[in-house]
Amino acid sequence: MTLPLIAIVGRPNVGKSTLFNRLAGKNRALVQATPGVTRDLHYAPVEFAGKRFMLVDTGGLSTEHTDALTHEVNLQVEFAIEEAAAIICLMDGRGGLNPEDEDVVDKLRRTKKNVFWAVNKIDAASLESLTFEFFRLGVEKLYSISAREKIGIKALMEDVVREFPEPESESDEEHESAERPVRVAFVGVPNVGKSSSINRILGEKRLIVSDLPGTTRDAIDVPFDLDGKPYVLIDTAGLRRKGKAGKYLEKLTAIKALQALDRTDIAVVLHEAGQPITDQTMRIISYAEERGRGVILALNKVDLAKTDKKWRRRIEDDLHRRLSGLEWIPVITMSARTGEGIQDLFSALSEVRENQLRRLQTGPLNRYLEGAVAHHGHPSAGSKPVKFYYMSQIKVRPPIFVVFTNRPAAIHFAYRRYLINRLRDVASFDGTPIRLIFKGRQRSDPDKT
Repeated sequence: MTLPLIAIVGRPNVGKSTLFNRLAGKNRALVQATPGVTRDLHYAPVEFAGKRFMLVDTGGLSTEHTDALTHEVNLQVEFAIEEAAAIICLMDGRGGLNPEDEDVVDKLRRTKKNVFWAVNKIDAASLESLTFEFFRLGVEKLYSISAREKIGIKALMEDVVREFPEPESESDEEHESAERPVRVAFVGVPNVGKSSSINRILGEKRLIVSDLPGTTRDAIDVPFDLDGKPYVLIDTAGLRRKGKAGKYLEKLTAIKALQALDRTDIAVVLHEAGQPITDQTMRIISYAEERGRGVILALNKVDLAKTDKKWRRRIEDDLHRRLSGLEWIPVITMSARTGEGIQDLFSALSEVRENQLRRLQTGPLNRYLEGAVAHHGHPSAGSKPVKFYYMSQIKVRPPIFVVFTNRPAAIHFAYRRYLINRLRDVASFDGTPIRLIFKGRQRSDPDKT
C-alpha cells in the first residue's frame, strides 16, 4: 500500500516547520522566526491514530516577491501540492489575515484537493479573537491550533487522516498465498536508469525511457516471471522537470520512492556506477532497512564508468565508507543499456527472497546463542550480570528473533549488533535486515538460575 502524502502549505513564517516537527516527533525541519527559512522540502513517515502517511514540509508560497529564489520555492511547493492526497493550509493567527493568505487559499481551492484550513499560533485565551477575521475567507471549516503549544492538533489530524486506508498487516509466510508475486521496487535518484533496467529485464520496451529526469510520473507495476516464480516489478515515480526546479525534483522523487517501499518486498536501489554514493541514495537504503525490506544496491551504467580506469577503486572506497554496518546488502554492477550484470541481478533477487523467508529451528539457534555469548559475553551492566537463556524465531520477511534474558533493558546496542553479525555468520541472511527482540523470561520458563 502506497502511503498517502500530506503537504503543509502556507505563506512564509506561519509555523509550517513547527507543525511538521510536532507531527514527525523529531526536529527534522529547521525552525526560526525568519520568513523563508524553509527553502527545501522536508519529509518524514508519520503515524497518527493508527494511520500511516508521508508528511512534507514546504517552503513559504509567496505572491509578493518575484526574485529567482522565490520562484524556485514556489515551484517546489506546487510539486508537493500536485502529489498530495491531503493539504494542510496553515495561516498565522497572531499575524492576522494577510493578502498572501488569500492568494494561497484561492490557489488551493483551484486544485480540487482535500484541503484543511488551520489558523496557527492560537492559545486558549486568544482563540476567538484571533480566529474571527479568517472566517472572511469563506472556507467550510477552520481549525484553531498552536503547533508550538500542541493545542488543537489532535482534532485537526483526526479529520485529515479519517479517510486514509488502514495499514496492511505484515503477514508471516504461513498466512501468505504461495502464489503471491514478489514485489520488487526499483528506486533511486532521477535519471539513474530505473525504467531502462525494467525494460532490459522484460526484454521489450514496456516503459517510457528518456534522458530527462522525471519521465516516470507515477509508480508503474509490471508483472514478470523469474524461474517460474511470479514477480511484480515496480518502476517508482519521478516528476517532470519544470523551470529551474531540478534540485527540488530529487526531493519529491525520494518521497515517491519511499511510498513505493511501503508496498514492496525487495528494493533494488540503483546508483550510477561512476558517481559517489549520495545522501539521497543512503536515505532510501536506510528507509528500506527501517521498513524491513530486502535491499540490493545495483551500480548501473557500468559501461559508461569503465572509461575511467580508477572508477572501481573509488566506488569500492566509497562503499566501504558509506555502507559501514550495512555490509549485508548485496552490491552488483550492471548496465541496463547493454544487459551486462542483469543475470547477477536475477540471482540476487532469488537469493534475497530465499533469505527473507529463511526460518531457523530453535535447537540450532540456542547453540548459536550459547557459542556467541561464550565467545564474547555482555559487558558488565551494574552489579547484576546479564544472562541469556534461549531464543526463537517468530517471524520472517524480515527475520525476527526473540532472545530471552534476565535484563532486557540493559542490553547495549553494540551487543545487539554483535549478536546479529554472529547470526549472519551461521546462516545466510544477505539482502535482508534482521530484528532482535529482547524479553524477560516468564516465571513458567524452565531451568531458572
